Amino acid sequence: MKLSHFGFTLPEELLAEFPAENRDESRLMVINRKEKTIEHKMFKDVIDYFDEGDVMVLNNTKVFPARLFGNKEKTGARIEVFLLRELNAEQRLWDVLVDPARKIRIGNKLYFGDDDSLVAEVIDNTTSRGRTLRFLYDGSYEEFRSKLTELGETPIPKFINREVTPEDADRYQTIYAKHEGAVAAPTAGLHFSKHLLKRLEIKGVDFAEVTLHVGLGTFNPVEVEDLSKHKMDSEEIIVSQEACDIVNNAKVNKKRICSVGTTSMRAIESTVSSQQTLNPYSGWTNKFIYPPYEFGIANCMITNFHLPKSTLLMTTAAFCGHDLLKEAYKQAIEEKYKFYTYGDAMLII
Repeated sequence: MKLSHFGFTLPEELLAEFPAENRDESRLMVINRKEKTIEHKMFKDVIDYFDEGDVMVLNNTKVFPARLFGNKEKTGARIEVFLLRELNAEQRLWDVLVDPARKIRIGNKLYFGDDDSLVAEVIDNTTSRGRTLRFLYDGSYEEFRSKLTELGETPIPKFINREVTPEDADRYQTIYAKHEGAVAAPTAGLHFSKHLLKRLEIKGVDFAEVTLHVGLGTFNPVEVEDLSKHKMDSEEIIVSQEACDIVNNAKVNKKRICSVGTTSMRAIESTVSSQQTLNPYSGWTNKFIYPPYEFGIANCMITNFHLPKSTLLMTTAAFCGHDLLKEAYKQAIEEKYKFYTYGDAMLII
C-alpha cells in the first residue's frame, strides 16, 4: 500500500471543534468485517455488541498541560513552547517544540508567567523545529512540576482552530486517565462516560489497562509514498502482567478482545509473543501498523474518524480492510459524521 491510497477530500465543516454534549452520545458507525455491513448508532449502543467475559483494552495515559507561552529575553517576542518529553528530571531538561522556531537560538532565555517565575534556557537545537530546554527553577522537583501544570495549557490539536476553554481540561482526557505522560489524548477513549463503563462492568465486560504515552509522532505527516520507509517516533509503553492475564484468558475462551483506539492497538501489538499471546513489557515502541498486517491480539476495535494520509487511518485500514474502510469513510462524509479528536466513533467487529 502506498501513501496515495489514503488520500480523500474531507470537508472542513466535518472537523469537530467541540466535543459532543455528553461523552457517550456521539455517533457510532458499526462496521462488520465478515458481513461487510455498515450501521449507524449512538456511542452508548456499543454495549449491545459485548457480552460477559469480553475484554476492552484501554490506554490509561493522562494528558499533561504541555503547551506553554513565554517571552524571549530582550525582544519580548511571544514564543509557544510545546513540551514533548522530560529528558532528565534532576537537571530539568526537556525536549520541546518552539514556534516560531526561527527566532530561537542556543543560549536564548525564555520567561514564563506574569511574574517571570519560570525561566528556561535553550541548550540544544536538536531538529529543525525541536529544541532542548533547561528550566531554571529554585524550588523542589514537585514545585517545579506544579509550576509547569499551573502555567501550561491543555494541548488540544492545532487543527481545532479556537481558543482553549476550561471545559477542554476535562474533555480532552479520558475518564480513566491515570498515568501522566501524554501530549495528546487517546481519542477513542473520550467517548466513554462513567455511566457507560459501569453498565459494561455490570454486563460482565472486563477491562485491561495498558499505557502508551502518546507523543506528537503519532500525528507527524507521512512524507514518503512507500509506507515501509516511514519512521514513527518512539513512545513509552507499559503493559502489566495483570493486563496480559485478562487478555490471554479471554483469548483462550475465544471472547471478543476490543482495542479502544489505535494507541492501545500499538501497545498490545508491540509485545505479542510468537504464540499470539500478550507479554508484559515496559519500554519504548516505534511500531507502525499499516496494511497488510496480521493482528495477534485484538479481534475488534473502537476508533475515531481520522485525517487523510494519517498513520491512524493506516492502522485502522490494516484492521478493517482498505476497501471496506474507504466505503465507510465515503458514507461518513455523506452522513456528516464529525472527524478527528472531538469527532464521532467507529466500532469495527
